[in-house]
Amino acid sequence: MNKKIAMFLAAALLLPTLAACSSGASEEPNTPGETPSGKDEVVIDFFHRWPNEPRKSFYDQKAKEFMDANPHVKINIDAVLNDSYKEKIRVLISNDDLPDIFTSWSDSFAQNLVSSDRIQPLNEILDADKAWKDSIIESQFSGFTFDDTVYGIPFTIDGKAFFYNKTIFEENNLSAPKTYSEFVDVLKKLQEAGWESPIVEGLTNAWAISHYMGTIFQRVLDPAVTTKDYNVATGEFTDPGYIRGLEIFKELTEYMGETATAIDHETARNMFIAGEVPIVYMQFAEVKMVEDGSDVEFGFFNFPEIEGGKGDKDALTGAPEGWMISKNAPQEAVDFLKFLTSKETAYEFTKTDGQLNAIKGGVDESNTSAFRMEAYEIVNSASATAPWFDNAVNINIADIFMRGGQNLAIGEQTPEDIMKDVQAEAERLKK
Repeated sequence: MNKKIAMFLAAALLLPTLAACSSGASEEPNTPGETPSGKDEVVIDFFHRWPNEPRKSFYDQKAKEFMDANPHVKINIDAVLNDSYKEKIRVLISNDDLPDIFTSWSDSFAQNLVSSDRIQPLNEILDADKAWKDSIIESQFSGFTFDDTVYGIPFTIDGKAFFYNKTIFEENNLSAPKTYSEFVDVLKKLQEAGWESPIVEGLTNAWAISHYMGTIFQRVLDPAVTTKDYNVATGEFTDPGYIRGLEIFKELTEYMGETATAIDHETARNMFIAGEVPIVYMQFAEVKMVEDGSDVEFGFFNFPEIEGGKGDKDALTGAPEGWMISKNAPQEAVDFLKFLTSKETAYEFTKTDGQLNAIKGGVDESNTSAFRMEAYEIVNSASATAPWFDNAVNINIADIFMRGGQNLAIGEQTPEDIMKDVQAEAERLKK
């Protein structure tokens, strides 16, 4: 295809989405000029990944509140779901057309954006407002900090754990396992008790596979190995721990049954909510969905220690998500960012949405449930957090592991096959 035609088509495809970005703002044409306040109009383009409720209405309302308090500001809102969001943000950054304020995952996703040199560094802004800086849980900044420079403000916090049906466990005299061998023993006993698939996952979602693999590798491998391999410049992926990790993943899929290879994660979660399966590996962001969907009494346990593993057995897979600002954003975008990450907004966010946040005082017993408070304490007490695997490694490497995991589950590839492909890609990426 002619390059100019391709560029025109790509731009045309973006126009409907960009034209519809006024979810919480005035529908009038954008004609900057003097406003009734006597100030020139300032337009803020605000992009997030929650077009569904309750977050859509929450952020529409927050934008309205900010505009009401700042009449010279107009906020244009655009929102698309996860995969579309990832694609669109890449297009916008490649065209030097980033929105003023937008959501970002941490670690490698954030780092890729930072490498464009189009993201505003925040150190000076944070240092100039110490009260704001100190209101954010310090440990959550790490995923947005590169070469000692902060490029994002963490807002939501999350972690991954096994949710288990306490009633089923009690009926079978089982307790939450502390080691991997104990975990396998629990799965076997549940099968013997009639639960054909004692654990389930939606293996059609590649990201769900990556969450398993990332956690398993973190438990099995020496941190020095993953630090080297997850860096594109030095990655080799030759440590035998990767084979062991893939074998563990394969073993777990054998307790999921054939259904797992045909369903997505949402279906797996709904099976747990309905009491159809005893165990599902889920994010704490899903706690409210389980609470709202059923009266199942459930608990959590972290991925158990893997005997002989060299990683931190008390680490928790999970990472914050936050906000970034483009280099060309007006000062009012910084003010809006502070408004979005204020204690008041954070407190209301968790009360409305259910997800935990990284703002001190933004979560307590009054705006969340006992289950979510327990999850919040687990996140804050973890010895360390390990980022989502598909954000920790180069996306090409992650894709091989994720597709390989799907093939592993159905017996079309072996761990050795997958690692050969990974090693070849790691070498290619260094060139």
